[in-house]
Amino acid sequence: MKPIATEKAVMMIERENVVAFRTSKVKTKTEIKKEIEEMFNVKVASVKTQIRDNKKIAYIKLKKEFPAIDLATKLGLM
Repeated sequence: MKPIATEKAVMMIERENVVAFRTSKVKTKTEIKKEIEEMFNVKVASVKTQIRDNKKIAYIKLKKEFPAIDLATKLGLM
């Protein structure tokens, strides 16, 4: 999984507590949620996915007690 650092993705981090990742097309939402929770030690509220240009993008909304901006800082996006 690779984080996305576009202007839109950064706005989503700040406003909606959502982090965007490019992921494998075969992964399910449950697998993505489990992987994020284990990798970054956070709790995921929801996962939305979108397939665009033959690539799957996962929008991971974190629970309120886990600010997305902290995760983005760890990943070097901010």
